[in-house]
Amino acid sequence: MGVGQRSGLPWVSFGSDEGSYAPEGVFLKSNVHPRAYGNFARLLGRYVRDEKILPMQEAIRRLTALPAENLKLRARGKLVPGYYADIVIFDPEKIQDHATFDKPHQYSTGVRDVFVNGVQVLRNGEHTGALPGRVVRGPGWTGWKSAR
Repeated sequence: MGVGQRSGLPWVSFGSDEGSYAPEGVFLKSNVHPRAYGNFARLLGRYVRDEKILPMQEAIRRLTALPAENLKLRARGKLVPGYYADIVIFDPEKIQDHATFDKPHQYSTGVRDVFVNGVQVLRNGEHTGALPGRVVRGPGWTGWKSAR
């Protein structure tokens, strides 16, 4: 089912099951899906801005607050006092994915700044070197279970 078919269902959140890679070194040896580099930029650029399938505010809610609520992640997904400050600042007129199946290792453009847990990790499109991220587990997590 495509994003257009889902847009009328307000309980559907957007996400990605792909990893996060750098377009250099050992990562270039793997043939990743283009969504590893462009999933969210494609939603915001193509489906929101260009095709106007859903409003920007609704897309942002489905990328932030709704998944946090669905996964029961406390203090995440909204910009309110006391919540973790995970913030992406992007230009809605410039956000664009560039990854393709032929050339998947291409960053999206249009994202200016990113804050993770209140710490700036991307400034004017450049990584700051900060690594404040951590594993976030919901209430259903019970630990790693061996397949044996």
